Amino acid sequence: MIALVIRELWHRKFNFLLGALAVTVAVALVVAYVTTADAAQRETVRVTRDMGFNLRIIPRSTDMDRFWAEGFSDQTMSDDSVGKFVRHTNAFFAFNHLVASLQRRFPVGDRDVILSGLGPTVTASAQQGRPMGFEIKPGTVHLGFQVAQRLGRKQGDKVELGGRVFTVARALVESGTDDDIRAFVTLAEAQQLLHLEGRINEIKAIDCLCLTADQDPLSILRAELEKALPEAKVLQMRVLADARARQRRMIESYAGFVTPFLLIACAVWVGALAILNVRERRAEIGVMRALGFGSGRIAGLFLGRAAAMGVFGALAGYAAGSAVALRVGPQIFQVTAKSIVAQPSLLGWALIGAPVFAAIALFIPTVLAVTQDPAMTLREE
Repeated sequence: MIALVIRELWHRKFNFLLGALAVTVAVALVVAYVTTADAAQRETVRVTRDMGFNLRIIPRSTDMDRFWAEGFSDQTMSDDSVGKFVRHTNAFFAFNHLVASLQRRFPVGDRDVILSGLGPTVTASAQQGRPMGFEIKPGTVHLGFQVAQRLGRKQGDKVELGGRVFTVARALVESGTDDDIRAFVTLAEAQQLLHLEGRINEIKAIDCLCLTADQDPLSILRAELEKALPEAKVLQMRVLADARARQRRMIESYAGFVTPFLLIACAVWVGALAILNVRERRAEIGVMRALGFGSGRIAGLFLGRAAAMGVFGALAGYAAGSAVALRVGPQIFQVTAKSIVAQPSLLGWALIGAPVFAAIALFIPTVLAVTQDPAMTLREE
């Protein structure tokens, strides 16, 4: 049977190569997609993350009219609230990034700025990587665009805050928000300058909710926060949260639509070529049946052809898919380009999956071949 399959493949090389090309394309698509899938996911997470925090947790006693007018709460809560929040994660509520801050108006030169003390970013264990925002080292200050312009300061210069001299780590680019009139220092230094040791007035976070469609995210958030931090209340930046969720769902839905569509197209391609092969070989199959070849051997001939297509397509498809992913992937996913590497384990899966894929595509042609009546076929010839 093996010798017969080999002779058949050699006799109809062009038809075999066209079928193998279809399997190669299918394997290459899957390999390229899987190789870049992790990078695509991380890129989406990074891009949506950089849209900013979508939760603001402030003291419950905050006057909201004053809060929206000034942009921060005039009340404070203990900075151990961060630890309470971190410990209160469960099956459907968690966080990805969390930053505690203390903000107050503070005189610098002849005008006030918004002094913002930022604590270190707390990152969920499953979300390791570069934290949000920028790292602030003790003794340094990051000046907003307007503040730096007014004071005439640039990176490396000195500026006095509350009698202490700080080194300008960065003069930030213009943002078009109130960040332009802020001076960012470490949380501990802001607490000292404002004489509010151990106090904060806001926790910013990116939430992670695992909810069903009939649940209200904000109600869940507030109910969970009531358990963790009864002295605080949560504000959800709904537009930002919804935009982030829609972006991720769009990426997932697109991949879920395109990949099966392409695989089906390749399967139809292989099946169509096999049907043509059966039609071309009707007389040959009729002679084989007349000589005593049973249905099993006829089916084995076609399935052997499918196996050969699958092995050839797996090897060529893995090489092509990996090459495409390594060359094109870094250009598409520039933020996470370094994470795109070839995955040798995919070759093993391809060598198993590609022959099965080809066999499924050849199922109908194989049935047609084994059910032909040799007498009718030879009479027509």
